Amino acid sequence: MTLKVYNYLSREMEVFEPIQPGRVGMYVCGPTVYDHSHLGHAKTYVAMDVIVRYLKHLGYQVRHVRNITDVGHLLDSGEDRILRGARRHRLEPMEVVETYMNSFFEDMDALKVQRPNISPRATGHIPEIIQWIRDLLDAGYAYEVAGNVYFSVEAMPDYGKLSRRNVEDLEAGVRVQVRDEKRHPADFSLWKRAEPEHLMQWPSPWGAGYPGWHIECSVMSTKYLGQPFDIHGGGLENIFPHNECEIAQAEAHHDADFAKYWVLVGSLTVNGIKMSKSLGNFLTIKDALALYTPEAIRFFILSGHYRGPVDFSREALEAAQRGVQRLHNTLRAVRDRMGTAPPAGTAILSDVSALTDYRKAFQEAMEEDFNTPQALAVLFEMVKDVNQQLTQKGDLSMGSLAAIEKTFGDLAGSVLGILPAEEKASAVSSELVEGLMDIIMDLRREAREAKEWERADMLRNRLALLGIMLNDAPAGSSWTYEG
Repeated sequence: MTLKVYNYLSREMEVFEPIQPGRVGMYVCGPTVYDHSHLGHAKTYVAMDVIVRYLKHLGYQVRHVRNITDVGHLLDSGEDRILRGARRHRLEPMEVVETYMNSFFEDMDALKVQRPNISPRATGHIPEIIQWIRDLLDAGYAYEVAGNVYFSVEAMPDYGKLSRRNVEDLEAGVRVQVRDEKRHPADFSLWKRAEPEHLMQWPSPWGAGYPGWHIECSVMSTKYLGQPFDIHGGGLENIFPHNECEIAQAEAHHDADFAKYWVLVGSLTVNGIKMSKSLGNFLTIKDALALYTPEAIRFFILSGHYRGPVDFSREALEAAQRGVQRLHNTLRAVRDRMGTAPPAGTAILSDVSALTDYRKAFQEAMEEDFNTPQALAVLFEMVKDVNQQLTQKGDLSMGSLAAIEKTFGDLAGSVLGILPAEEKASAVSSELVEGLMDIIMDLRREAREAKEWERADMLRNRLALLGIMLNDAPAGSSWTYEG
């Protein structure tokens, strides 16, 4: 089998062939840390996480770099997002950065997104950024006007090759109001002049200022991965102008291709509209984790192909919660049976497909551009067959059960990250369980009477993860354990 990926640069499916055999360099545009992250960010980084996990599963040595933008990312008004956050929270800019960078890492850890090998920050690379800008000026790709330095898009004949936009058709003011000093409306900032009261500024050959957003990623990606590198990932919404500008300045600076494969993630939507802070239609990751398990959120995201949009709804998350619970229940049953299994017995899934067939089908799905919806379908075919084996065969051997557990662990756990850690048995009295459930049921009843539906649903979902199912009836609510 051969891994194929959709390359946004060519707009075609391509066989994946890393520049260095056995090694993959991957850069992902990271967050601008000025507020708590929301589920839209989760979609991007969970999708990228699964791609990294699968490349490692195939045996590649992956160097994963994901940056932190802590200066230079401007709003449409021209205001720096970090400075706006500092004013809103009445904090120092770097205090905002530290607060929300830590919050982002906490969210990613909770969602089982593996940390990258390197997490460079823009403010830690100002000397390299200034040197790059000097090089671009010397080579004639940039120009300086009154302390501002701009990249000249007309100096790069193929500018627009990623987004398929023609320079002459680009309108002025894509991100900020166009200054009269620009030679072309699409020229973008490499260095911005800082006014005296500006809180984030550094000395440079062009006066005090700060870097533009796009130059940061070009500098940091090539510093740690070289040029060209294998995969550039991130959100599809950044294809223009951010990714386009990254390519232009990097290829002008190095006179070489920037990245070989462009692997970009579609948006999370709400009623068909992209989830974003500016629209107010967002749910923070922290709030989502109070309602749903990390595995359910990952399952929900992976139930759609990473390149396409996924529409958020409570019903979709609850369906994902039920899906992972079914998977977890099967794995729990396998582990429970291992405690009493004989050393020898029936063949592994002898009456259905062999485990090797499930592994092959899973790999075939993932090697078609990381098709996680199809990979999940394969896993649930396996769940169905395993449950039948557990019901019909009383003599499954320890070896058979261990092989089943390992297959779930490798595919659903190591690659997709939707399995919980192995559960450890503990002796708990039935009286204690009954007493604790009485307390939980009272808390949920109070929440329902107060019409605190999200809190009530959170309790239901958390209990479902443990195999405890609730039944709400006019006479009251009851529970059963279906572990």
